[in-house]
Amino acid sequence: MTGMSGSERQAALEKILIPARIIPVLTIGRVEDGVPLARALVAGGVKTLEITFRTEAAADAARAIIAEVPEAVVGIGTVLNADDLRRAQALGARFAVSPGATPELLDAAAASDLPLLPGIATASELMQARARGFDLLKFFPAEQSGGIPMLRALAGPFPHTRFCPTGGVSAANAATWLAEPNVIAVGGSWLCPASDVKSGNWEVITGRCIDAMKSLRRR
Repeated sequence: MTGMSGSERQAALEKILIPARIIPVLTIGRVEDGVPLARALVAGGVKTLEITFRTEAAADAARAIIAEVPEAVVGIGTVLNADDLRRAQALGARFAVSPGATPELLDAAAASDLPLLPGIATASELMQARARGFDLLKFFPAEQSGGIPMLRALAGPFPHTRFCPTGGVSAANAATWLAEPNVIAVGGSWLCPASDVKSGNWEVITGRCIDAMKSLRRR
């Protein structure tokens, strides 16, 4: 059983996401890319990372980043079930992220000390998450699910719920999303395109992060 209450888990997640503003969603295909990629992001001021469980390299890359890049706040994404949640916690992740939220996963997260950011796309899914104590949610896929108009519509009946939109968020619209009062952070992969990772263009990634964070500060 968990030693943390639901409100404590939500508060812990809040402390991670609020200062982060932008959460890069990382799909790492080669273990050896993990540490230099994380270092490039951190050097650009982007320290909170979501490493997706979409590749065979993901777990080992996350383990290496946690061990060798202590400045990084590592979360595990594409958590689909209770087993994935347990794997994320065993790796030493600080938080977990899911694209959706089954009753099984929500129940497992409610019984875990690892904060989960569950994904929702509809009012019904939001209500299921709230019923289990989750008021900080991933809105996914954000643009495809109605974008900012949908998020504003959800704010009416659910004024205390806050979101991290992911899916279609880019350099062009990240600041617009973040200007919404119920948006706490945004997620996306634009800071580190697969082509730059494959080529080892770490300085380019760092520069893109610096520009993105400066752009947010100017607003």
